[in-house]
Amino acid sequence: MKKLFTETGLRWLWLTVILLVIDQVTKHWVAGTFEYQETLEVLPFFNLYYIHNTGAAFSFLADQGGWQRWFFTGIASIASIVFVVWMAKTPKEQKLLSLSFALILSGALGNLIDRSLFGYVIDFLDFHWNGSHFAAFNVADSVIFIGAALMILDSFKQVPASQEIENKE
Repeated sequence: MKKLFTETGLRWLWLTVILLVIDQVTKHWVAGTFEYQETLEVLPFFNLYYIHNTGAAFSFLADQGGWQRWFFTGIASIASIVFVVWMAKTPKEQKLLSLSFALILSGALGNLIDRSLFGYVIDFLDFHWNGSHFAAFNVADSVIFIGAALMILDSFKQVPASQEIENKE
């Protein structure tokens, strides 16, 4: 069992836990400090803006009748299981891929917790420019994005199996 956590991508679960705690602490701090839809200007292009997102990214399906809560809860649950399995099957030498899995898992779990407990995800990071606001998001969304970017980056670093065989000959 110890080998599973030292010789595979599961060795990055500590990062998943730390980021999950940061996500939950920041969300609960915002929910406990701000009134719903309250805004605090932090920088000329950045606000803290407490909002509930019943949909997915960019409030996708937020205007539906409530079924989306369980749909997105199911997707996040399945995705979390898949990422844990992938981490367990990824050799420790594939650090970037394992790191990307850990980040995405953390974000998926963070938003899954919100959706399960409240029926919505707490968003509060609001970037804007020239009167245009991007969709508000949270720490979980950020680490999902970073993890996906790292996964894409890692895919460019991979040596195709056919090329690897040629290099050995």
